[in-house]
Amino acid sequence: MRATKPPSRDSALYNTSDAKAGEKLFDQVGCSICHIATLPTASPAKLYGDKSKGQPALIPGITQAQANAIGYKNIHAYSDFLLHDVGTGDGIVQNGGQITAKKMRTSPLWGLRTHNRYMHDFQTLTLTDAVTRHGGEATQVIDAFSHLNSADQKRLIAFLRCL
Repeated sequence: MRATKPPSRDSALYNTSDAKAGEKLFDQVGCSICHIATLPTASPAKLYGDKSKGQPALIPGITQAQANAIGYKNIHAYSDFLLHDVGTGDGIVQNGGQITAKKMRTSPLWGLRTHNRYMHDFQTLTLTDAVTRHGGEATQVIDAFSHLNSADQKRLIAFLRCL
């Protein structure tokens, strides 16, 4: 697992005018509210903890060398890794009580281009359907996507296909 790298973006697809325009549309309609392009990792000090001050490590058992290696890095997962109600919850209570049964953790979109089924239950077969299947907290985003003309919707999907 330590040697596993996140899937890279398809640079040939990304360098098309449609994908570049689609990335802007991704932000404009609000997809990036939850599917955040870049997240920084915590500082090595937070990851390792300050034993002299009794501050625990964010990652129990991590060594200082490991903390130094993964601290202050930017990851491009296209996720906030938080729980959101997007109308497709599976009823499984997450850490946080019964209110979380309708919530799903934001799936990272990196490597999306390698998938042929989408959403947490793999029941969605197209990216357009995956986008429009969102509801709940994402209703305004889906409304914004639905109001795009078909060419712009295709551009946004072209962007997703390069991830």
